[in-house]
Amino acid sequence: MRESMAMSSGSTGHRQELAGLLATKGITGPRWIQAVAAVPRDLFLGEAVFHPDAGAEGILWRPIRRDRTSSGEWLRMAHEDRTWVTQVDGIMAEDATQALSGAPTSSSTLPSLVVTMLERARIADGDRVLEIGTGTGYSTALLCERLGSGQVTSVECDPAVAARARTALETAGHTPALTVGDGLTVHDRDAEYDRLIATCSVRYIPACWIWQVRGGGTITAPLSGWLGGTVLAHLTVGSDGTAGGRFLADSLSFMFARPHDRPSRAHYLLNIGEQPGTRISPAVLDDPAARFVAQLGAPSAEKLGTGDHVVLLDVATGSQATTEPAPDGGWRVRQHGPLRLWDAVEDAISTWREAGSPPVPAFGLAVTREGQRVWLGCPDGPSWQLPA
Repeated sequence: MRESMAMSSGSTGHRQELAGLLATKGITGPRWIQAVAAVPRDLFLGEAVFHPDAGAEGILWRPIRRDRTSSGEWLRMAHEDRTWVTQVDGIMAEDATQALSGAPTSSSTLPSLVVTMLERARIADGDRVLEIGTGTGYSTALLCERLGSGQVTSVECDPAVAARARTALETAGHTPALTVGDGLTVHDRDAEYDRLIATCSVRYIPACWIWQVRGGGTITAPLSGWLGGTVLAHLTVGSDGTAGGRFLADSLSFMFARPHDRPSRAHYLLNIGEQPGTRISPAVLDDPAARFVAQLGAPSAEKLGTGDHVVLLDVATGSQATTEPAPDGGWRVRQHGPLRLWDAVEDAISTWREAGSPPVPAFGLAVTREGQRVWLGCPDGPSWQLPA
């Protein structure tokens, strides 16, 4: 369903090029390709974006302003298949007067990832969609272009981000229902949606999402953790308030929903605790599937380092594990604190290996009133509780 849209001047060719590029990246739904060709992404970048530059102490985010960039260059940048950060530590790019250090807190995610997410949600004509995380409004506009504004509701927690998205959507000719608030809490218990999609990562499925989706409807969301493991959950909601399904093969990652992001790291001391050997190479955690499995064993731990030198820090208890090569050619690990982090990681990795080290689609998630359980192989197979 096409709606009237105030096209940004000169962007038609860039939009068509982006749509053509996505068609070569595995996007097969012609309606989504058409939506990309119709929606001018430059409208949703606002007046500035941040560019990452290498600094002496890490990444510096340098603002690039639209009014100081040629029209052709801005349109080219806007329609690249790349992520543009629009906010760092709560500061919008247009408000930044110099390069900033810090963590991105809002962005326009690369279009191929956004459209893959929408496609995997299996959205069909007539569906009512609840989007958690409006962000710049670009994905919201794609939904409106595909379904019509009346079928789309989007929730954004940051008032400044939401205000800019509303302006861009109105300029583009779309009028979805927009709400400023925490999308992880109750939005409208009387409203039932066919599809819920999250453009933010969560550590578990918020209970209110189940209430917002009709029986037989679906929830599609990136499920992430503090070790850096991410899977794409596509769950079918039951009429009894449960939900379940296997994880998809796609490796999609979005910024954490703010309440689910890791807390500030406390001070810590390395190389304390006893030094037993380890049954697994620390380098296994460089593999995304293995890192996801390890995360199931140590869900409140954060990972630092790579290869043979890994540090696991539990942000709740201060427990830690540090690995290093052993003189005999193996590895050893020091563990300290109330949680035996590395033991838990070893047990999870061993269970996965005994099953043949299967890829992510071998796992699934069962959500009930009693908790949320990731299972391996089948719902009755080995399982781990999420920190819900």
